[in-house]
Amino acid sequence: MAARAPPRIDPRRRREACKLPIMARQSRPPGFDMTYRPERRIAFGPPLRNRLPSFAFLALALGVSGLIVYGEHAPSSSLVFHYVVEGDRGRIIPSSVCAIILLCSALAGVLREQMRGVILHPEGIDVRELLTLVWPRVRRFHWSQIDRVLVPLAKAATTETKTIRLDLWDGTRAWLPSVARAGELGMMLERVALARAIPIEGGSGLVDDLGNPLGE
Repeated sequence: MAARAPPRIDPRRRREACKLPIMARQSRPPGFDMTYRPERRIAFGPPLRNRLPSFAFLALALGVSGLIVYGEHAPSSSLVFHYVVEGDRGRIIPSSVCAIILLCSALAGVLREQMRGVILHPEGIDVRELLTLVWPRVRRFHWSQIDRVLVPLAKAATTETKTIRLDLWDGTRAWLPSVARAGELGMMLERVALARAIPIEGGSGLVDDLGNPLGE
């Protein structure tokens, strides 16, 4: 009896059979509260080295404004009085107006610098960066979007502040900006990750419980 020839397979079906199935992201182990959320907001501002230029400009503005105020009340025979009061006769903008403009600009610079940083809140993480002249850009990451957290060691967090990384569900990564209390920020993120069963890479080694990271 002659052997039957094997059936022919459509090449399109063969290519479809060779395709790997699309796997959903790895599910987290049971026994964790996937709806866990911190109770309050806490802000982490920029480090002091980033705020020094605005503070220096504010100190300069205060010094110039104080000199102008002193010149307006100084004796008429003093050099400061002649420069401030009598010199205003030939100026388009008086010295007092210049002092007000300079002082307001310095205060605005200090306030604008305070808008930078990281905010932890019940819904997730807000990252504020200064890219425009007036208002910062805000990037918001919900806790459900975070698949992995990279937390540096406690010693590394004191020397290099821009090392906290968030691996998101869509495969992208986001680095948190430098903050003044990087070690405390890392500990809070680590405790939230433990409570929500988010994988942690690295770790500060200072978290030993699953208490509320933003509790009083």
